[in-house]
Amino acid sequence: MTGSTGTARLRPALHAPGATRANAIPAGAWWLWALGLATAASRTTNPLLLGLLVGVAGYVVAARRTDAPWARSYGAFIKLGLFVVAVRLVFSAVLGSSVPGSDVLFTLPEVPLPGWAQGVRIGGRVTAEQLVFALYEGAKLAALLICVGAANSLASPARLLKSLPGALYEVGVAVVVAMTFAPNMVADVARLRTARRLRGRSTGGVGAVLRIGLPVLEGALERSVAVAASMDARGYGRTARVPTAVRRTTHVLTLGGLLGVCAGTYGLLAAEGAVHGLPLLLAGVVAALAGLRLGGRRSVRTRYRPDRWGVRAWLVAASGAAVALAMIRAGAVAPDALHPGVVPLTAPVLPLWPAVAVLIGLLPAVVAPLPPSPSDFKERS
Repeated sequence: MTGSTGTARLRPALHAPGATRANAIPAGAWWLWALGLATAASRTTNPLLLGLLVGVAGYVVAARRTDAPWARSYGAFIKLGLFVVAVRLVFSAVLGSSVPGSDVLFTLPEVPLPGWAQGVRIGGRVTAEQLVFALYEGAKLAALLICVGAANSLASPARLLKSLPGALYEVGVAVVVAMTFAPNMVADVARLRTARRLRGRSTGGVGAVLRIGLPVLEGALERSVAVAASMDARGYGRTARVPTAVRRTTHVLTLGGLLGVCAGTYGLLAAEGAVHGLPLLLAGVVAALAGLRLGGRRSVRTRYRPDRWGVRAWLVAASGAAVALAMIRAGAVAPDALHPGVVPLTAPVLPLWPAVAVLIGLLPAVVAPLPPSPSDFKERS
């Protein structure tokens, strides 16, 4: 009995706790995790690794997303990724490709073009090599979009706005409003369609769309006016005076840091610049953070109950960074495993240790607090 009682007491401690306002993962940690997976996806065209990355992102989203309207956008990003792959294949078949190939699948009617359009063709032979190459490239872009969609589904836009530095607060408001407008509009459309269906009215056709569209736009306008009124009532836009030297130093550090971040990010995404990309990225991040720290002095707003980065938040962010670093290392050590051959066609092989490194991205599904379920709300009520 004593052993079973001790096991029963230990079992809840091994599981992640329920999410509360105090232990919820900050939005920045989710974005760092997702950007790490996106960086890893940008380093390979192996469809097996890309599928594994998408599976990791999807599992974490299914395990840790809430029932908020913005948390339902993951499915839209998956559909967008599939659309990108389809468009990439169609363009490759219709407009041709620079990839040479000998395995002709079919031939499309070719449109004759004038002499000044040499190098461009519409129609003609479609080879298996060019379609496989287009499939690999489209799958890489689709994986990038799906990883970004995972961040949109897991990170609350309002909490992301709260965690932004004071110097970026104005820009952050515009970004958050843009990110939340589409999910709220989709929720309003679904609510109005359900109401019309319950009243026995049609939900399809041009007339129904026009009758639904007007209340949706009216509701969006009312929310915008309410947000503007609340921001004005709370003194939004008031700034403090800072010395001229501090303002100029802030501009230099912020602009130089952002340029370093852009150059470093390009180096990480490009296969040839990975060695110099990481130091340049780190230097740019440090300079940009210093500039934002100085620029925050002009903001007089305060934060109510700011997000705290605990051990779980750092583990979530570090898991994405570990996946990205492992994939960058794999690209330097075994580039052939990350980029399967197209000419001649070879079957992709799943490399062992990069695949194991991708599985580190599943750590948030273990350490992140569990989102509240509908039954929890019923019990509280």
